[in-house]
Amino acid sequence: MLQVRDDDAGAFEELVARYQSRLITVLEQLVRKRDQAEDLAQEVFMRVFRARKTYQPGAKFATWLFTIANNVARNANRSRARRREVSMGQRPVNDTPTDPLDQLALAASGLMPTRQLDQAERAEVVRTAIQSLNERQRMALLLSKFEGMSYAEIADATSMSTQAVKSLLSRARCNLRDLLEPYIKEGTSPETKES
Repeated sequence: MLQVRDDDAGAFEELVARYQSRLITVLEQLVRKRDQAEDLAQEVFMRVFRARKTYQPGAKFATWLFTIANNVARNANRSRARRREVSMGQRPVNDTPTDPLDQLALAASGLMPTRQLDQAERAEVVRTAIQSLNERQRMALLLSKFEGMSYAEIADATSMSTQAVKSLLSRARCNLRDLLEPYIKEGTSPETKES
């Protein structure tokens, strides 16, 4: 980033190449649409480029990048809520576990009953549970589990205190456990859970 600050175009291309897919993955989980996540990733990189002259290397570059991404996603979600967009369908489930939520489903599969479950079904149940978390919990969880950020880095990226991040992640884990417990015990998916 210091090279980008000094107007090195090749360094900026390297940053984009290095972080683009990770950024799109996180944004997709926050806005729930792949095409919108790609557009927002482009917006994030444009903001990085425009702010290059004021960049201060106080924290890791990834923390600064995901701070910008968090703000861009939050603005997009607010804008969408004001426009009251309606989704016309669900995203297709991939057979390969390249999606981080699919990977989380596979990791959590040890918690499932011994009965045979379809891998796509497990991934969709975990994805649904994570999507039901509030925006802040979802962002903290994604940064923690998929970006490997520390509590302090997540705090910087989300403009929260480290203690607030610890609390937020604890609540997110409790909420996920509550959402997934009926599925684990009875095979009932979160959206069909009876009140």
